Amino acid sequence: VLFILNGLERLNLDFRLAGTELCCDPNEPVPPSTIVVNLIRKYLLPEASIIVTTRPSAVRRVPGKYVGRYAEICGFSDTNLQKLYFQMRLSQPGCSGEGRRDRSSAEQENLVEMLSRNLERHNQITTACFLPSYCWLVCTMLHFLYFTRAVPPSQTLTGIYTSFLRLNFSGEVLDSTDPSNISMMKYVAKTVGKLAYEGVMSRKTCFSEEDLQQCFEVEMKTESELNLLEVFRSDVFRFFLSPCVQPGKEHTFVFTIPAMQEYLAALYVVLGEKKTLAQRVGKELSEIFGKVSEDVAVVVNIVSKVLPWRFLPVLFNLLKIFPRYFSRLSGKDKDAIAHTMAEELFKEEDYYNDDVLDQINSSILGVEGPMPHPDETPDDEVFELFPIFMGGILSRRNRAILEQLGCSIKNLAAFEIAKAMKKTVIRKSRKGLPPSELMDYLFFLHEFQNERFTAEAIRSLRTVNLSSVKMTPLKCSVLASVMSTTSHEVEELNLTSCHLDATSLRTLFPVLLRCKSLHLQLNSLSSDACQEIRDLLLHDKCVVSNLRLGNNPLGEEGAQFLAEALAGNRSLTSLSLLHTALGDRGAELIAQHLPQNQHLQELNLGYNALTDTAALRVVEVAKKHEKLDKVHLYLNDISEDGKRALHSLRMDRDGVRALVFLTAGTDVSDYWSHILNVVQRNLPFWDRDRVRQHLALLLQDLESSRRQTANPWRKAKFLRVESEVKKMLAKQQEGT
Repeated sequence: VLFILNGLERLNLDFRLAGTELCCDPNEPVPPSTIVVNLIRKYLLPEASIIVTTRPSAVRRVPGKYVGRYAEICGFSDTNLQKLYFQMRLSQPGCSGEGRRDRSSAEQENLVEMLSRNLERHNQITTACFLPSYCWLVCTMLHFLYFTRAVPPSQTLTGIYTSFLRLNFSGEVLDSTDPSNISMMKYVAKTVGKLAYEGVMSRKTCFSEEDLQQCFEVEMKTESELNLLEVFRSDVFRFFLSPCVQPGKEHTFVFTIPAMQEYLAALYVVLGEKKTLAQRVGKELSEIFGKVSEDVAVVVNIVSKVLPWRFLPVLFNLLKIFPRYFSRLSGKDKDAIAHTMAEELFKEEDYYNDDVLDQINSSILGVEGPMPHPDETPDDEVFELFPIFMGGILSRRNRAILEQLGCSIKNLAAFEIAKAMKKTVIRKSRKGLPPSELMDYLFFLHEFQNERFTAEAIRSLRTVNLSSVKMTPLKCSVLASVMSTTSHEVEELNLTSCHLDATSLRTLFPVLLRCKSLHLQLNSLSSDACQEIRDLLLHDKCVVSNLRLGNNPLGEEGAQFLAEALAGNRSLTSLSLLHTALGDRGAELIAQHLPQNQHLQELNLGYNALTDTAALRVVEVAKKHEKLDKVHLYLNDISEDGKRALHSLRMDRDGVRALVFLTAGTDVSDYWSHILNVVQRNLPFWDRDRVRQHLALLLQDLESSRRQTANPWRKAKFLRVESEVKKMLAKQQEGT
């Protein structure tokens, strides 16, 4: 028989004969501690094998004469074991709670390979993954980042870290022999949390021994507190802090997982541990006055009746005011916490960093490219997770888990913090945030898990600009979840260059329905995505009036879906299909369905390799359209004959205006600046040689028209436009 006695430090065993009687009969009823002691003494069931696990500080509680062998379990000493663990963990279906079967094995293998490469670089994450529990955390984070597709997401980032701490410290008391009986997590929040917070405030991640001494206040400790500190340094310190592996910083400590610093700093603040000396003294005095007030009141009332000291009750009542005054003063703590959260969330120096989810991804998988030189000055440390964790810790579920860990946050405190924070957060969000910072703000609202607060915050957002943010499935789920708390219409949603696909559009479908202006340029959307867009435009609740799909390879098949959408849509007034590889066939499909549309006013088919036939066919249909009055056809393969036919169009006679060239007969087109602005914005994304050819043709047309006019004012206008085109050509040739 093998007995495994796990966590022996929780039992205060007494191996003295006077303290614990001898017992060799398994049938004899004795207390559990007596059974355990006699098993270890080998007096009870001497043939049995026994394995005892305990924290380092409690090893000597079992006398050495009863121990045959000591072993310290450190972690994964073999990186191949780490890799095997990651392969097994990341290939488990449903271990992230999603239960999806369509995860590609190629994506899983790619994640394992990138993670392995980062581990081989001997970064700080290599030290962290020495501990199997941190390997669990890394895998859970990767599942969260890459395989979350549910709306709302079934997990939060804060929830993962809180669950991780429960996994390791649930029910753990720092020292069972100490009368304070403080939970391990509470002690960590008070000490390591203080170190983490001061590091965040001073933008520091490396800590010297002096920093540790100062933060743990070693000089001010009593003997009992020093014993607790010794137990902490023996048992827990290395779990949270490890020696820095960065060259030149060998004698400093860093948090084993960088984000843990921000989590513990957030916990330190939300628990109200960040107090001034006056606040601490005031709290202690308030508690003392509160405890003795009732007894003293009785004595004073009796004495005042016997002796002529009528002023005593008055004085004492004045003293009783102090606890009430302090309780009112302590309410200001909630305002301070809310202010800290809002200030950190909207720090302007962080406005142009990557969003926090990309930062976490980089910290786990590394950044592709050459390693920085050790002598290079590192960039400033970024602590954008700190306010997000503060919001996440205040959510109901995380507060319930922290309660189990001995870190109590009352419902009233959470309510007061949210109330104090609301005005500041909403006011600052209205000023307009850069895309990456706006994504962080949306993620903060998701982590906060307060639907009423989120609804008020989102209702103030009329324009949502997330251009150039890499919208992973998780970010799409977060955006859809947060926006679903209200039903208000969004004036503009900008998702330009966000790596969207058909799945992303499906996730965001309820949000897209409510957007008046929708920007989906530069997303490599194909015909599959067009199918989703067709369903969107044909939905009876769709309010999209301006849709931009430029610079996506939609092709003829995509044009078919969009043509069907145009036929049945009742909200769209402007549609941009600039540079979408339609070709003549795609334009013909659009033209076939245009007569069934009654609302479109502007259509952009520029840079789609259209020839005369397709361009004139679209214009002929546009002439008969009730409201369509502007068609963009520039940068297409239109001949001189086609150009003359399009030049002959008159708005007053034909009811449509075609934007084809920079000239209009012997004058400059009214839309020359618009056309050049479109070209200017898209130069980095278009084929350089082909654009250069089109610009050369535009320049020739300008020069030819200038020679045909004798009007000096018109010549000056031509020269101005020619100079703009020449500048663009020069930039193209220089490759800038």
